[in-house]
Amino acid sequence: MNELDPTIVIVLVDDNEDDRVLAARALERAGVTNAVVMLSDGVEALQFFDEASTAEPGDARTYLVLLDLNMPRLGGLDLLRILRSRPNTRRLQIVVLTSSDEERDLVDSYELGANSYIRKPVDFAQFSDVMRQLGNYWLALNRPTPRGLTPLPKTARSAPAESRPEPSTP
Repeated sequence: MNELDPTIVIVLVDDNEDDRVLAARALERAGVTNAVVMLSDGVEALQFFDEASTAEPGDARTYLVLLDLNMPRLGGLDLLRILRSRPNTRRLQIVVLTSSDEERDLVDSYELGANSYIRKPVDFAQFSDVMRQLGNYWLALNRPTPRGLTPLPKTARSAPAESRPEPSTP
């Protein structure tokens, strides 16, 4: 495996706690030592990126988002649509990592701006291999946009996340 970029933070968004734990275990087994943030749905992810966007520019990080599609409250496709519509999150690296084999999910994911679509294998050994390959590509071979998350202007930093207007979705 090529040398992994340790500065990239992996954000795993999946409502299934067992899947989150298995993904983290598979990444660890593959030698990925990057920080992993585990979030249970799209609402938590929006809150996380709102808070991360208010960090001082020197504290900015690059993120790799591993996104499940089928989640309560705010599903993966809706989250993807919102993240791509916001100036501060539109350059995030977003990999759809899902059990869905539906062609419509695949097409919608790419149309909404996913960088990649990976179907989760059911077998843990195969899943571990997928996570190893994912880590090698996204953390070693790929060169992401620096930071990927654009800090919000100082005026937006002072407003609580709840009071920021949501962009309209098509």
